Amino acid sequence: MKRYFLAFIIIIYMALPVIGNVKHRIRVPLSFDYYYSYDMVVEALKKLHKVYPKLTKLEVIGKSDEGRKIYGMTINNPNTGNALSKPAIYVSGNIHGNELQATEVNLYLINYLLVNYNLNKEIKKLVDKKCFYSIPIVNVDGRYHFFKDGNTPSTNRGLRIPKDDDGDGLIDEDFPDDLDGDGNICMMRKKDSDGQWKTNPDDPRLMIRVKPGEKGEWILLGMEGIDNDGDGRVNEDSEGYVDPNRNWGFDWAPNYVQAGAGDYPFEGVGLKAISEWIMKKPNICMSWHFHNSGGMILRGPSTKTQGEYLYEDVKVYDFLGHNSERIIPGYKYMVSWKDLYTTYGDAGEWMAMTMGTYTFIGELFMVQNETFKSIKESKKARKFGDEADGMKRFMGNKKRDIERLKFNDNLAQNSLFKPWKPFKHPTYGNIEIGGWVKMSSRLPAPFMLKELVHRNASAVIFTAKHTPEISLKITEIKKIGSNLYRIRTKLENSKAIPTMTAEAKKNKIYPKDMLTLSGNNIKVVSGGLLLDKYRDKVAYKEYRPELQFFTIGSFGKIKHQFLVSGSGRVTIKYSSRHAGLIKKTITLK
Repeated sequence: MKRYFLAFIIIIYMALPVIGNVKHRIRVPLSFDYYYSYDMVVEALKKLHKVYPKLTKLEVIGKSDEGRKIYGMTINNPNTGNALSKPAIYVSGNIHGNELQATEVNLYLINYLLVNYNLNKEIKKLVDKKCFYSIPIVNVDGRYHFFKDGNTPSTNRGLRIPKDDDGDGLIDEDFPDDLDGDGNICMMRKKDSDGQWKTNPDDPRLMIRVKPGEKGEWILLGMEGIDNDGDGRVNEDSEGYVDPNRNWGFDWAPNYVQAGAGDYPFEGVGLKAISEWIMKKPNICMSWHFHNSGGMILRGPSTKTQGEYLYEDVKVYDFLGHNSERIIPGYKYMVSWKDLYTTYGDAGEWMAMTMGTYTFIGELFMVQNETFKSIKESKKARKFGDEADGMKRFMGNKKRDIERLKFNDNLAQNSLFKPWKPFKHPTYGNIEIGGWVKMSSRLPAPFMLKELVHRNASAVIFTAKHTPEISLKITEIKKIGSNLYRIRTKLENSKAIPTMTAEAKKNKIYPKDMLTLSGNNIKVVSGGLLLDKYRDKVAYKEYRPELQFFTIGSFGKIKHQFLVSGSGRVTIKYSSRHAGLIKKTITLK
C-alpha cells in the first residue's frame, strides 16, 4: 500500500507546473504559464525544429564567454523563395541576464507562427511572404545563472567577462551569497534603535523611514551576503560588469562615459558572433529587441548627440509605434534618450545605423498591473493618472508596496515575497532575511505571462505585415516611331515600411533599389523618372538609362519611362535589398 501511495505522490509531483527546480515536460505547442531555463529553451527550440523542419532552420550562432551555445532560428517557407530574397524581421531577447520574459516573447512568436501556419490564413500568408530571424537568448550565461544561482530581481544582468569591479586586484571574488539556500538573494535587516527604518503599521512585512527625532527599529544591511574577500565590503565584486547592451559597435563610449561599456566594442564573444550572424542577413528591414519592464515601445536615437531621425523615418516609426500602443494597452511609444535615458553602444541603434533597419526596443512588464483594487478604486486611479507613469512612479511608494503585497497574497499565493526569518550572520550576528524574491518585481507572475507575450508578439507581427511589399506593373507599351517604343512602369509599395530607411539612404549604408531593362535585340535609348504622364515630363538619366536607382517610400509609388529601340523580348527586373526580386518579360513586335 505504501508503495502505491509513494508512486501516486511521485506522479502528481511530476505533473505539477511550478516554478523552481522541477523540470517541465517540453511539448509542442509550447506552454506559456511558466519560465523556461536555458536548457529548456534549447530543448523547446529543438522540438519546434523537429516538428516543423520544412519551415525552420536552427543554428548555433556561436558560444558565450563561458562556452554556452547561442541559438538562432530562421522561419521561412523555402517553397515560396529563399530566406534572403524576402523582407525579414529580426527579434531578440534576454540581452540582460535577468530579463527572462523577453525570451518568452521570442519563443511565443516562433511557436505561434509555426503552430498556426496551417490553421490561420493570415499567418500562412505572412510566413509565406516574409522571413523571421530570432535569437531568444542573447545572454545565455546570464539566463543560466539567473535560474541556477541566488539572485535579486535586478542582479545578474551583465556578461560573464571576469572584471575587477572594486579595484582590489582580485576578479569576481565577492558575489552576493544565498545564505539560507532558497535560490534568492533577499534583503538583510537587523534590530537597531539607531536605524533609519521602522515597521510599517499597515503591514509588518514592510518598513518605512523614521521621521526626524523618531526612534528607529531596523537597520538595512543590504543584499544577502558576506564579506568574502575580507575587505570590509559586502557583495561588491560579482560577475564583471560588462553590459551587453552597451558593448555594440555603433556610438560606443568607454566606461568613464557610461558604466558597463567594457574595454572595447564587441568584447563579449557572444555579441561578436551574433553581430556577424546578423550581418549575413541583409534582408532584415525591421528589428525588435525585447527587455524587461516599464511598458514601453522605444525607438532611437539612443543619444541626444545623434540628432533626431530624418522626418521620413519618424513618420514610419510613428505609424508603427502608435499602432503597437493599441495592440499593447498601457504601453507608451517613446524616444529612448529623450523619454528614458541615454545609451551608448546600444544593440538596437547598431541595427538601425549599421544594418539600416527600423528598430524598436520593447520594455515589457508593468509592475502597476499587480493590482488588488475594487472597481471604485480602479476608476479613481485612472482618473488621477495613478497608472500612467510607468514603473518608476511606484518604486518606494508606500501604498503601492502594500497593494503589491495584497496581490502577492491573493493572486500569487505568497510566492513573490519571502517573509522575514531569523539568521545568524557571521559578521552582523542575529539578523533577519526577507523581501521580494528574484522571480518578482521585474517579472510578471506566471498566470499573467500569456497575455503579455501574445500582445507583444502581435506587435511584432503587425510590423512584419508592414515590411515592404512591391508590385510591378507595365502600364504602357506604345510604338511611337519606326522601331521605337515607349515603355512605362509603375512600382508601388502597399505597406508602411519603405524599401530603404532615410538614414540608410543619407549615409549610403547599402545600394538603392534597381530597375533594369535588358534584351538581346533591344537598346534602351533613354529612361528616367516619369514626373507627369499627361505632359510626357520625364527626368531622364544621362548615362546607362537601362539601369535606374531609387527607393520606394512608405505607401509610396514610383513611375519610370523608357524609350527602347529594337524588337523581341525585353526583361524588366526590379531588385531590392529589403523587398526582394520581381521579373517581367514583354515582347516588342
